Amino acid sequence: MRVTGIIAEYNPFHGGHQYQIARAKELSGADYCVVAMSGDFVQRGEPAVYSKYLRARAALSCGADLVLEIPSLFATGSAEDFASCGVALLSGLGAVDTLCFGSECGDTAPLLRAARYLTGGSAEYEDLLREGIKSGLTWPAARSRALKVLGVLDPDTISLIESPNNLLGLEYCRALLAQNSALTPLAVLRRGNAYHDQGLENGQASASALRKVLSQSPLGLADPAVAPHIPQKAREIFAGSAPLFAGDFSALLNFAISGCIHEGIPFDRFEGISDDLARRLARMALTPAGWEGRIRQLKTRQYTYTRVSRALCHLLLGADARLTAKARACGYAPYARVLGFNRSAAPLLAAVKQKTYIPLITKTADARKQLTGTPLELLNQDFHASHLWQSVYCTKYDCSLPNEFTQKLTIL
Repeated sequence: MRVTGIIAEYNPFHGGHQYQIARAKELSGADYCVVAMSGDFVQRGEPAVYSKYLRARAALSCGADLVLEIPSLFATGSAEDFASCGVALLSGLGAVDTLCFGSECGDTAPLLRAARYLTGGSAEYEDLLREGIKSGLTWPAARSRALKVLGVLDPDTISLIESPNNLLGLEYCRALLAQNSALTPLAVLRRGNAYHDQGLENGQASASALRKVLSQSPLGLADPAVAPHIPQKAREIFAGSAPLFAGDFSALLNFAISGCIHEGIPFDRFEGISDDLARRLARMALTPAGWEGRIRQLKTRQYTYTRVSRALCHLLLGADARLTAKARACGYAPYARVLGFNRSAAPLLAAVKQKTYIPLITKTADARKQLTGTPLELLNQDFHASHLWQSVYCTKYDCSLPNEFTQKLTIL
């Protein structure tokens, strides 16, 4: 039995994701596909448009066999943390053979070359990287500059890793090397529009473009422009819900900021908030603003939109930097929480239960019997994140949802 793994957000699940699952199975010769997926908050530092349970169901209806949740601290983290956690989670199952990811070139070799150099590093490279960041460059830009100055990688490889569509692929390869993982990396040629492309006209639309339509069109999923880009089964699943967006969390964010001021909690206590960013936030804290407005207040050339959004998301979720450091120290993914699976994947589940190196959480009620210490703190953080998402959804749409202790696994 061969098993391939994918690390994803599916925010929302679309036709390109269905293609990737099918192609990953084909290229790897896998019988099954395991997906490590972000929960109710994603790596961009925002709430997911649909709940993790609906997105898991959509993935399972379109080719995935088992969906696991990436712990929220790292699902909302930097590309390095996100990749490291996803790799650790899939590796910890002991039953996954390959890690498949999308890329612009569909070639694993150049990404591995770059990953080997960056994982080994050098004092000269680190000095140049710090110099670039101090000069006001973003981290990716500073990295590209350092590599160009050193001339250790050919220009085509440097150009390749500068693309947002290849950034995570590079980080997956770096994580595989750093963790000495047994997973074999396999790049799948990406099909469709670029990661940040906002258009719907040419080829498979990006998740970013679909989120934009969902936020602006009164028709939502019923908009004729959306239908060709989301598989019918996934559309039917999402049609029973409604989307959430970052702006829906503005009041909660302002409450969290005000609470820190009232209780004397320093902003740099939270993951991703540096001393400088904390000072900027303190100066702006009492100036009313929504989620987007807060980002505009804090954004600079060095503090990019996404970096600020992630920092604010961590503050909203109470993601303590000390807990994040402890979670890194215990391997990023000290448990595997199952969101759903297909009945036809019974042999896969049996193999995972036999080979896994980390606790497999299938019943939330039993989780606190399986975990202690940092792993339990990490899981409680996941519960908190999802309960916040659910509370905002229920308030916005005047409805009720199962909580993390009453929600059942998705089994198709």
